[in-house]
Amino acid sequence: MPMTTPLPTPHRRWLETMVHLISWTMVLASPLLLMQQPDDGHHLTDYWFHMLVPLSLLFAFYLNYWCYIPRILFQENRLWHFLLANALTIVALALALRYANSLYFAGFRPHPDDRMPPPQYVFFFRDVTSLVFAVCISVAIRVSRRLQESEAARREAVKSRTEAELKNLRNQLNPHFLLNTLNNIYALITFDTDKAQQAVQELSKLLRYVLYDNQSLFVPLSKEADFIRNYIELMRIRLPAQVSLEARFDIQPDSQTPIAPLLFISLIENAFKHGISPTEPSFIDLRLSEDATSVCCRIANSNHPKSRSDKSGSGIGLQQVSQRLELLYPGQYRWERSLADGGKTYLSSITLYRPASPSSHPSFIQP
Repeated sequence: MPMTTPLPTPHRRWLETMVHLISWTMVLASPLLLMQQPDDGHHLTDYWFHMLVPLSLLFAFYLNYWCYIPRILFQENRLWHFLLANALTIVALALALRYANSLYFAGFRPHPDDRMPPPQYVFFFRDVTSLVFAVCISVAIRVSRRLQESEAARREAVKSRTEAELKNLRNQLNPHFLLNTLNNIYALITFDTDKAQQAVQELSKLLRYVLYDNQSLFVPLSKEADFIRNYIELMRIRLPAQVSLEARFDIQPDSQTPIAPLLFISLIENAFKHGISPTEPSFIDLRLSEDATSVCCRIANSNHPKSRSDKSGSGIGLQQVSQRLELLYPGQYRWERSLADGGKTYLSSITLYRPASPSSHPSFIQP
């Protein structure tokens, strides 16, 4: 079955039409250069005779352009049919041109001083060569156009698949995030009911963002920063006294830089999960910043790895971060993870680079 390709845009269709008109106007006007000079007089018969070759080229070109190429060449296993059809057409047109030429010069008597013209087969092969050239141009244009349409269809398919994958990841991420948050509230209920009630209020703000505001592919950085602030305040409620938590936001208060929603939250969850000890001094230092070339989320936390028996969190958050980065920011990000201070500090940093042209990458297009 032939592949369905997108229709050309009106601008492209208009440009293509103009190129055809200009090119063929020049070809059809070429007989005027071969006719007699004005002082000898122009005759309509002479004009039409000299038009035979351009018209035959035009006929061969558009017979291929509209018929042979789309209906024969682009069909599977029909290349030989295409070559045979063109061979018969070219030979027929070349013979017709030679026949018309013989009729035109039938009553012409050459001057004794004129040189003998070349044999007719020389002109026959000249006409065949010209017609083959016209067919080749037609094939080149149609094949090039088909390749462009195929590439556009491929890009559209990749885009659709990417959007479907991102939607699936987002649908997985929301329950994962809510599960972790509910685990935190459950832990609060057991020892501080008032704080648990406050946590439920904070959770309602987060839910509004998770369920409604983040359904777009990208959201303004200022909204994502507000969500992170609310999440940190929710987590701060249950922190023991020996934990130091610092969060800095070096961004414009109303920053409209598009950012993938919930992209950094898994890193922050990971910091709370592995960076806090109930008995030892712990810290979490988060910084979200932007400048003219990038957006960066950097987190440093004390390293207290959980045991295998700890089931808090499903462990899919960081895997989703990697998948979303590859889908949304291919070649435009850097994710660094390392241990410092002899393994006592864990560092994680995601930097999203702005492309040189804002329209050259989807991550920095306004939603």
